[in-house]
Amino acid sequence: MPIDPYILLLLGTVGLAALFPARGTASDVASGASTAAIAFLFFLYGARLSTREALDGLKHWRLHVTVLACTFLLFPLLGLAARGFVPVLLNEPLYQGLLFLTLVPSTIQSSIAFTSMARGNVPAAICAGSFSSLVGIVVTPLLAAAVLGSDAGFSADSLVEIVLQLLVPFAAGQLLRRWIGSFVTRHKKALGLVDRGSILLVVYTAFSEGMVQGIWHQVSPLRLGGLLAVEAVLLAVMLALTWYGAKALRFDRADRIAIQFAGSKKSLAAGLPMASVLFGAHASLAVLPLMLFHQMQLMVCAVIAKRRARDAQETITVSAPPAASRTAVGTGTRSG
Repeated sequence: MPIDPYILLLLGTVGLAALFPARGTASDVASGASTAAIAFLFFLYGARLSTREALDGLKHWRLHVTVLACTFLLFPLLGLAARGFVPVLLNEPLYQGLLFLTLVPSTIQSSIAFTSMARGNVPAAICAGSFSSLVGIVVTPLLAAAVLGSDAGFSADSLVEIVLQLLVPFAAGQLLRRWIGSFVTRHKKALGLVDRGSILLVVYTAFSEGMVQGIWHQVSPLRLGGLLAVEAVLLAVMLALTWYGAKALRFDRADRIAIQFAGSKKSLAAGLPMASVLFGAHASLAVLPLMLFHQMQLMVCAVIAKRRARDAQETITVSAPPAASRTAVGTGTRSG
């Protein structure tokens, strides 16, 4: 598979932070800029989401409950079960980061993109990703406090900070959508650069702080390999559970596609600012598993989406009689 250029940009950002970490005043400026960028990102999410689509999506409540259960119940349970890999494959800091990634909400844009590519229920994917992000603003910090305990610096102030940074801008985008919605829709490709640029800025800030604090001696190449192996298993299990579980619940094919892509992924855009608030100086180690999982899910889901699209096309081709056969039948009828 060709490597997504964005993956290279993420790796380059980590390398830049390692060579030239932001210190002192530069660190304060980078931190403030990343906070503003993420707030603007969620403002755009709010401006993009049609209120009518959101209300219509509430009618498909079984699908959304299924996605939320996958995101905030099955994922954390698998994360807790992964403690069995400590200390064989993971050390304690990497495990805490892995556990944190299982608490993060689902993605919005990639869920929609892959569902569309696979010819699934796109409106359902839009609403599922959006609802997951909104629920996660409150649920993720609460789950982090419950399962991570003292390792996550949870407090009422941290919850308020997360709400102010993510939920308030989203709500503002919804309120202003009447006036700016069409502009955002027309320029979605250009504004997509804001999405990726915001994440790159937060990655640079988090990894710069980790370099300044000198915490990278805790990670060895062997541990990174172990982390990748555990994450590959985690992703495979969730992809299987979302697909076959949705089938057992009698969802149709289009809904199963939306459930698989919305229920098996984790949001880097939402997870990064939450980790910065909850983990502080140790945020870089906390987001490393999330960053690696994010790239893995994009590559794997791209392959699955193309396969689902090909299967759908083959089904249409088989079910529709060839044009030549229809012509021949018609000619025979006229001659008779």
